[in-house]
Amino acid sequence: MPLKPLKLAVIGGGPSAFYVASRILSLVPNANTSPPVRVHLFDRLWAPHGLVRYGVAPDHPEVKNCTHKFDATASDPRFRFFGNINIGDAITPISHTHKLSLSSIFNSYSHVLFATGCTLPTLHSALPPSQHCIPALSLVHWYTQHPNRSPPPALDKISHVSLIGNGNVSLDVARMLLTPVSTLAQYDVPESVLDVLSRSSVRHVSIIGRRGPLEAAFTTKELRELINLPDASMVPIEPSFLKPSPDLTLSRQQSRTLQLLSKGSKNAFGSTPKTWSLDFYRSPTGLIVDPSDPTTAELSLAHTMVDPRTQRAVSTGESSTLPTSLVVTSLGFHGEPTASFYDPGLGHLRTLGARIITNEGHALKNMYASGWAATGAKGVLASTMMNAYAAADTVLGDVLPDREPEEPKVLVEDILLNPNPDLDGVPREVAQGLKEGSVTQYGDWKKIDEEEIKRGQAVGKERERMNWEDARKFLETVRDRSPH
Repeated sequence: MPLKPLKLAVIGGGPSAFYVASRILSLVPNANTSPPVRVHLFDRLWAPHGLVRYGVAPDHPEVKNCTHKFDATASDPRFRFFGNINIGDAITPISHTHKLSLSSIFNSYSHVLFATGCTLPTLHSALPPSQHCIPALSLVHWYTQHPNRSPPPALDKISHVSLIGNGNVSLDVARMLLTPVSTLAQYDVPESVLDVLSRSSVRHVSIIGRRGPLEAAFTTKELRELINLPDASMVPIEPSFLKPSPDLTLSRQQSRTLQLLSKGSKNAFGSTPKTWSLDFYRSPTGLIVDPSDPTTAELSLAHTMVDPRTQRAVSTGESSTLPTSLVVTSLGFHGEPTASFYDPGLGHLRTLGARIITNEGHALKNMYASGWAATGAKGVLASTMMNAYAAADTVLGDVLPDREPEEPKVLVEDILLNPNPDLDGVPREVAQGLKEGSVTQYGDWKKIDEEEIKRGQAVGKERERMNWEDARKFLETVRDRSPH
């Protein structure tokens, strides 16, 4: 009796998607005794790797080493990547994406896994977006040249930046604003971004958190990098903030954080052209702009304390104002509300053991989710990998004869995926996009990757990134030169 095929469509092309593909392809040998397997990744971005390319800070090249594993996965003949494709009803501001309906996916694949991540910033209710208040994602997209990037900030007219939130993304943004351009120039920073940063007049960055140093979301690694900046120094922290209650047991990270903050920055405060501060126990309540001076605004801050019972920030009744030029909110991320199977209460897809659950509490047969799409925006690459491996194991448990499927503990609803798909076929819309050159494959990416590195080496840096227009023209040139 022939074994049931596994033709898996993975919607998303970031780390979670690649880890799922890697796990499945490594556990199912390409042999006659194994079920036939195909894994196809679809991403609305034209380049693969998701947050590794468009979210990791440029001066953290070591984090991108996982792409070597992704390259190995992509070399398996049972794997295919299709970029520049927007699937389903999710709204995308990227105008050049190729549209693909979910029904076409369902007709062409036996199993579907969502690895779409959390792509939208969490906004602050008291600070609506404006020219004086932008989400950190806008800056990250700008300096990573994301296809959905915003116009460059007017850094030549800004002297003070206030970052709301003290997680790693906030510290990444602060570091980008405070690091000498000559240092950033060796990394994966586009020349257009370096040009804007070279004209920056930013002299101080305030990093504002509702709670104290023991509750800060940044890692000691990120804090240490900020402390060691060559041209910046830290405003000393109120000593009482660094003295925890004697009956409190500190974690290793908390102890290290207090040690680093007590020691202060490598450079003494006041000895550098740029400064930064960690403003603990402050919560924004509003932003007032003076029409006569559009370069300056007043950020209203409620003073807070940590409630020992709930560990939440509560107001002390005091308040203050902070003159600033730009407010950048960095409060986390959530999924797109228009995405299929999105749960507004969770801010991501509802899952149970990697299986997608409907609002009625039914598990969808052969439908899965992994990574931030399933868990929300939390964890690092290592935790993403473990979550993806667990999701892959759930998929394989439903297919391989020697594995016991993990039975869902809720009702199963069949949405009629194709149990006998054409293994090597692709949806009609994808085939048309490939013919037109509007859909990219992994081989296209590797040519672009090689060219970006080549262009970067010519100017003494890690790589020089292409945008979609540059990439498409380059691919057309490469195809024209190829023998027919």
